[in-house]
Amino acid sequence: MRPARACIDLDALRHNYRLARELGGHKAIAVVKADAYGHGAVRCARALEPEADGFGVACIEEALELREAGIRAPILLLEGFFEADELALIDRHDLWCVVQAQWQIDAIERARLARPLNVWLKLDTGMHRLGLAPDEYRDCLRRLQALPQVAEIVTMTHFARADELDSARTAEQLATFRRVVAGQGPGGSELTASVANSPALLGWPATRAQFARPGLMLYGASPFANPHPEADRLRPVMTLESQIIAVRDLPAGEPVGYGARFVTERPTRVGVVAIGYADGYPQFAPNGTPVWIDGRPGQVIGRVSMDMLTVDLDGHPGAGMGSRVELWGKHVRASDLTERGATSAYRLLCGLKRVPRTYLGE
Repeated sequence: MRPARACIDLDALRHNYRLARELGGHKAIAVVKADAYGHGAVRCARALEPEADGFGVACIEEALELREAGIRAPILLLEGFFEADELALIDRHDLWCVVQAQWQIDAIERARLARPLNVWLKLDTGMHRLGLAPDEYRDCLRRLQALPQVAEIVTMTHFARADELDSARTAEQLATFRRVVAGQGPGGSELTASVANSPALLGWPATRAQFARPGLMLYGASPFANPHPEADRLRPVMTLESQIIAVRDLPAGEPVGYGARFVTERPTRVGVVAIGYADGYPQFAPNGTPVWIDGRPGQVIGRVSMDMLTVDLDGHPGAGMGSRVELWGKHVRASDLTERGATSAYRLLCGLKRVPRTYLGE
């Protein structure tokens, strides 16, 4: 069988979730949308369920996959519902739901539900994607507080530039959030809040509130361009690996792969690895992109093909047919590819396909 595979370390996943809880100091919704960023939503949720405060998914289809797999922990729909008739499914499967528009409040007001909803009311503080504007937020909050169809309300927002530690935008968004939601609970109390995504949780201590929403950091990838003391505590969860399936001994002056992007400058041993962009490896990873060959540093040379890529075997005299090649994981971090402009860590992990996954630590 083709040797490409992704090995998922569930103990590392648990470690990263515990770090999120530690940094936040309160509760953490483990974000497992997009098939847990390519790691397998059901298997990851099962691994975390004994200690997770809940799970975050993008849509009801992802939530139902978890419920059908037996996950009973709270599940939050991060994009809310798209049609009013989804409220029946939300009610039946006891899901938590983000509300980000007035039409959704109208739908809840008309709904006949078996139990009151747990609503997360989203404020647009400057991301300008989803959420209520600051000048309409309090009125919408009061409407929800008056409805018998609504139980607990969590206030929330989302940061646009928390991965930029030198940007003032996160502090500005946080100030807007605090100004709008301050004292809006019963008798002027404070409502439960959720503002910190992975970069905010790691890099902006002031954003830590009752519910953190770690996503990328759960899977051991840093959201930052540079080393960071908290991000350095993360453990990579996925190791993507394959094997060398052919070796070529080329003289100087020979092109390698499509487009002759790499030309040998000296006699060179070239290893052909059974993995390519159809598996999710970046097609335009530049020459010199790091890999790990039989436990030692190596590099990609030539353009990545659909099913294969080529590596430089100079300096690896013992490497050959069957040699193990790590594309990313414990030795080659996802951020190593990000730094070379090949992709982002988010896209890298979410883009995995066709490669079978194996799991450790179940």
